[in-house]
Amino acid sequence: MKKIVVAAVAVLFTLMASAQQEVKIEDLAQHIGDSVKVCAKIYGGIFLERSKDTPTLLNAGGAYPNNPLTIVIGPDVRKEFKNKPEEFYKDKQVCITGKVELYKEKPQIVIHTVDQLTAQ
Repeated sequence: MKKIVVAAVAVLFTLMASAQQEVKIEDLAQHIGDSVKVCAKIYGGIFLERSKDTPTLLNAGGAYPNNPLTIVIGPDVRKEFKNKPEEFYKDKQVCITGKVELYKEKPQIVIHTVDQLTAQ
């Protein structure tokens, strides 16, 4: 049953990704709550393995703390990546699809499937 749910979620996000509005990273603050596609360079990242929920955070569009977008990858999705995202995507141009949320007054996109993050 779990595999069916995961497959359904993957299909849903794939369909959503194809219908995403592409926006510039500097305009993300105007798209809070919207599902978008944004392309930017990854300037670094960190795997917070000792933190609650053990997230991986990628800094898109600039180095922390001046990054205009944080990409959040949870532990279940992290396991699906072939390489450590914080190392593999560093200094690469990527496109991210997903819903723009605010966390501590800064835009973030939470990755639910590996298909939401693609290197260019």
